[in-house]
Amino acid sequence: MSSVRHLMYSRWLFHCSTSPSVNTSVCWHGRQKRLFSTTKRRMTIMPAWVIDKYGGNDVLRFTKNASFPVITYPNEVIIKVNAAGLNPIDVGMRGGYGASSLSMKRDPLNLKQHGMEFPLILGRDVSGVIMECGLDVKYFTERDEVWAAIPPWKQGSLAEFVVLSANEISRKPKLLSHREAAAIPYVAATSWSALVNTGGLSKDNCAKKRILILGGSGGMLKAWGAHVTVTCSQNAERFVRDLGADHVVDYTSGPVEKPLGELEKFDLILDNVGGETERWALTLLKPWSGAKYVTLVTPFLQNTDLLGIADGMMQTAATVATKALKHLIKGVHYRWGFFAPSGPALDEISEMVDAGQIRAVVEETFSFSQVPHAFEKMEKGHARGKTVVQISQEDDYS
Repeated sequence: MSSVRHLMYSRWLFHCSTSPSVNTSVCWHGRQKRLFSTTKRRMTIMPAWVIDKYGGNDVLRFTKNASFPVITYPNEVIIKVNAAGLNPIDVGMRGGYGASSLSMKRDPLNLKQHGMEFPLILGRDVSGVIMECGLDVKYFTERDEVWAAIPPWKQGSLAEFVVLSANEISRKPKLLSHREAAAIPYVAATSWSALVNTGGLSKDNCAKKRILILGGSGGMLKAWGAHVTVTCSQNAERFVRDLGADHVVDYTSGPVEKPLGELEKFDLILDNVGGETERWALTLLKPWSGAKYVTLVTPFLQNTDLLGIADGMMQTAATVATKALKHLIKGVHYRWGFFAPSGPALDEISEMVDAGQIRAVVEETFSFSQVPHAFEKMEKGHARGKTVVQISQEDDYS
């Protein structure tokens, strides 16, 4: 699908909506004719859950007067949100986690006053329908059903509409409802970035590799032919095996380093746990064979929150450089993994979903009015599926 995206981007292809509420205009650019649409009545406000300051669940506020998103760049689209998925980062961001780094990303020249990110809309997963396209959007058209992982520095999906770059979205898997689709993108995009961009894995080189996932599942890697070992609690073993794990180690029966140490060594470890894990996990890798340890639990955002941008980045650079050198001497590679928004990555994941290689797991669905309850559910932890908020109905595209 990513190759199709590339071909489509190389052409001038626009479709105009058949909706009676849309005026169609024609714009000539050289010899190419492009169609675009403008609404008869521009909307200025919308319903959303926002926060006006960082704190606990009490800072969540529902409003019908949130600013309606606008297309600022020609490669952006406006999406009518059908369902939004919540992630632990949403709970963290509600409390101010990563505020310094994310503020710098939103305003790199520091032109705005402190606190200008408010009112802030949370929610990193979205599944919905495109309602309007920028003039340079060629791979998508209005009424396309799409999904996306929203970057933390952008306004989120706990709103009726959201604006995103066309490079950040992908067509929703055909086999999934919007509610199910909202359970996948952020986790999938983060795992893709860690395993593919940082870990160097692909469907062409993954066969027969031994992968250890600490605190996660391995559907994507299993689809690529890898042997996947996962750590989880005993009562979650069946669930994790159904998601693609070949071997499961129970972390509730005692320290997992002992049973893991008795297994054949691994080609790659993805660490979703952090903490003391680094002390023993790297000894499980095959030395001097290009084996990699990739952790998603890094001190980067915490450092910038505590020390400021400049000192925090210096501390972060020193930490990762020291650890990388320490382990390189032992014959293994130490890496940090980060979320990266990617429409093409979601294209690949969408194909695996429709092929039955990855499945959506929704543990509980809340209505739009129950967002605070959804956050309370997230804070309890130990979930076996995603918490999803239903923003609008499947057939409500008006």
